[in-house]
Amino acid sequence: MNLRTILILGALSAFGPLAIDFYLPAFPAMALAFGTDEKHVQLTLAAYFLGLSIGQLAYGPVADRFGRRIPLLTGLGLFTAASLACAYAPTLEWLIGARFVQALGGCAGMVISRAVVSDKCDAVGSAKVFSQLMLVMGLAPILAPMLGGLLVNTTGWQSIFLVLTGFSALAGLAVALGLPESLPAHVPRQPLSGALRQYGRLLADPIFLGHALTGGVAIAGMFAYIAGSPFVFIKLYGVPAEHFGWLFGINAAGFILVAQVNARMLAKRGPAFLLARTVWLYLAGGLALLAVSALHTAQLWPLLIPLFLCIASLGCIVPNASACAMNGQGARAGSASAMLGCLQFSVAAGAAALVGVLHDGSAMPMAMVISLCGILVVSAATLTRRLQNARALTQAQV
Repeated sequence: MNLRTILILGALSAFGPLAIDFYLPAFPAMALAFGTDEKHVQLTLAAYFLGLSIGQLAYGPVADRFGRRIPLLTGLGLFTAASLACAYAPTLEWLIGARFVQALGGCAGMVISRAVVSDKCDAVGSAKVFSQLMLVMGLAPILAPMLGGLLVNTTGWQSIFLVLTGFSALAGLAVALGLPESLPAHVPRQPLSGALRQYGRLLADPIFLGHALTGGVAIAGMFAYIAGSPFVFIKLYGVPAEHFGWLFGINAAGFILVAQVNARMLAKRGPAFLLARTVWLYLAGGLALLAVSALHTAQLWPLLIPLFLCIASLGCIVPNASACAMNGQGARAGSASAMLGCLQFSVAAGAAALVGVLHDGSAMPMAMVISLCGILVVSAATLTRRLQNARALTQAQV
């Protein structure tokens, strides 16, 4: 896969994190503007997660039926229009609704980018490309909060959504000019009438479901961090909004670094092998974070170390879990990608909402959700590995 395609796919994959990370430093300013508290502003984040979950289920079958380009360009257009609506939202309720629609458009890039990779690569190749996409995607969590904090302090929170409008318009232009159709002409197009049947088959496949949940619950822990970190960093520990991005960027840098190491290690070890071992690092970081949070330390740095371990380990968990889930999906790659994304962000939406519900003025809600995700990730990965080994043994005997 050439560099131009990887860059375009990376930009498309970045719609999710960019539309989230960019406006995190604006939470206090938005709460002030709408005359509410940050707990209610977090509903805009939950609405975005909900939109990502629902929208992906629609794009998958459409991409398998009509190809990758048409639904992708449609989604980018919807994201552009919704971003403008967010920028000029007169009320918080309007903003929540616009964020939901924005997610419906943005998830097209996330679904179809995975499908394009599956169209062009095998399991190991997919894991390598997904790891490379982590490098492109990882720039969003590093740069977006920094730029977001700067924009909030200089031109107001509305300018964040105007920048997102411009970004999506440029992404649409890049797709129109530089991303050809990847679904091979000889592959039979899946009828829309069979969409529910395809999803049923995917949910009935314990290997696909196990890998999807492994990656999904890991991502849920990351979004619990995303939902809770503005309060923990800015309000609880007094980090200025314009410096919030630096702390966020350190964790994102660890995520990128581990993803690139993972890409190199795949030459010797398969994605399933690396996935089964990295999940334990995630669990260790989550439990350490919970222990430190329970101490209610006066300084921030003891929290940052286990947080770094959790987020960095995702650079291995996410691409390998995605590659294992998408392996061998063939003509239903769009539907498989959609179901994968739906499961991931449904769990993520629940985790983000749970952080808000448990909010008690400390770092404990964020730590509790992340540590719970660590336990579930290890459980899902271990069970899936055993099922995969049992299936392979049965097939060998036959």
